Amino acid sequence: MTEYGRGPGSEPWHPEDPLYGDGGWGGQQAHVGRQSPYGGQPQQQYPQPQHGDWNQGQQSGYDQQQYQYYNQQGQQQYAGQDQQYAVQTPQQYQHQGSWDASGTPGQVPYTPDPGDPYGQQPAAYGGQAPDFYGTEDAYPPPVPPSRRRPDAKPEPDPETGWDPGEDQGEQAFFAGGGDDDDVDDEADSRSGRGERRGKKPVKSKKRRTGCACMVVVLVFGGGLGTVGYFGYKYYQNRFGPAPDYAGSGNGEQVTVTIPKGAGGWEIGAKLREAGVVESADAFVSALQANPKGKGLQQGVYTLEKHMSAASAVQLMLDPKSQNNVIVTPGERNAGVYASIDKKLQLSTGTTRKIAKQEYKKFGLPSWAQNSSEIQDPLEGFLFPGTYAAAKGMKPDAILKQMVTQAKERYAAYDLPSKAKELGLNNAFQLVTVMSLVQAEGKTHDDFRKMAEVVYNRLKPTNTETNQLLQFDSTYNYLKGTSNIHISEKEINSNRSPYNTYTHKGLPPGPIGNPGEDAMKAALNPTHDGWMYFVATDGVNNTEFAKTNEDFEKLKDKFNASSGN
Repeated sequence: MTEYGRGPGSEPWHPEDPLYGDGGWGGQQAHVGRQSPYGGQPQQQYPQPQHGDWNQGQQSGYDQQQYQYYNQQGQQQYAGQDQQYAVQTPQQYQHQGSWDASGTPGQVPYTPDPGDPYGQQPAAYGGQAPDFYGTEDAYPPPVPPSRRRPDAKPEPDPETGWDPGEDQGEQAFFAGGGDDDDVDDEADSRSGRGERRGKKPVKSKKRRTGCACMVVVLVFGGGLGTVGYFGYKYYQNRFGPAPDYAGSGNGEQVTVTIPKGAGGWEIGAKLREAGVVESADAFVSALQANPKGKGLQQGVYTLEKHMSAASAVQLMLDPKSQNNVIVTPGERNAGVYASIDKKLQLSTGTTRKIAKQEYKKFGLPSWAQNSSEIQDPLEGFLFPGTYAAAKGMKPDAILKQMVTQAKERYAAYDLPSKAKELGLNNAFQLVTVMSLVQAEGKTHDDFRKMAEVVYNRLKPTNTETNQLLQFDSTYNYLKGTSNIHISEKEINSNRSPYNTYTHKGLPPGPIGNPGEDAMKAALNPTHDGWMYFVATDGVNNTEFAKTNEDFEKLKDKFNASSGN
């Protein structure tokens, strides 16, 4: 129901219905014979239409002018609007009821609702109509549209004390509003309690408001907590110190293997997985802060759990913590075998014996040789580097790692094809040249010149030494020594193929394990005509000569420096 009256239907039209049209816009109800709805101004008279029986007898309590007024006002009021509240003319009303001679309307064709004051039988026209706005529970009289004030504040409910005009915005927001309120209004209308629309119990309103507030607080509180947590984590990750243990460990030892080429972050991650350090970030920071941190190498380390990052770095730089075997460039296999025995706490000679018996199982290249003249078939194939050698490991497993590394490095340089380019018979001879360069040279420049000396002396056109290498290093390898003063008598009396003073060409095999620099030098020698060399200071300073005359001068210089 709206404030303009009831909806369309079969209920008869009543000109004194207080909710019909705008007939009551005068501050009070408009009754027949009372003050004109135009404030006392004279009304314009209109011709009265003739409608047969409807005009006979009395005019049913109201005059034709009043009808004309209502008819005109109804048409003007609802022109352009939906025809929900169409004005009924007497002719139309005759189809719904009947008019008797006295002007009394006929019986309404349906039983009125006793709970609806507007559904009661209308009084005879001319009589006193009931005041539908005078009851206790009724709406206040409607206000004309021209006099309505949008900012008017509704009156509080005298029964519940609820003020509909107080904090409406906030209460409507927190109460949920919307669909629930619409449903309540519609239900009230259907149940005949339209007069109570808009009045809500105080307890229900407070309860809904409190629940809504609680939900909002929880949502905003949870959001702020989440933002704060992630903000703290972001700050810790970007600016805060990395998590780190304190002290030098809890006494529980662990073994950690660091692979070749591992960087600080990878090492830190492995230590964290083993429980040594609390975070990889802390280890990286400690490694960068230590001046010797760059010297950390691959291998197996014995550490303790729950160590501070700084303590872990310090211990890893200490050789005592390293369960590794380090093969240095130029080192002979005999020294490598001894280191493995020591690290694995094996009796002396154990690893050497295994190498001699099981060398074919270690994966040597197909071009490797093992003649009866070769002292050790693994010589030159234990590539320099750091290898894990913790107690409990087997010597053959360690040797296999070394051979695998050498095989990979040699394959990277394609030694078979390089050997032919350099005038050698095979890749095995090229590895032998590399071992000679490593044993006689001291620096990178020395290595390239030393390689040229080897290749020049191997040439058939060599008339200076007649294809004799005359290297002390080969004789020392034969003897297992490192003497620089070898008598001519001793040298000439030994006929071993490793004695390059008495045997032309290369020795039967490598005399050590060449490193990366010596390998590259042997593959790329100088081409300056060097034929001789002398370590003039007996240790580090190597000088080169192209003729025998210059060579003799270098020998005199050496003798002078050594006191001979």
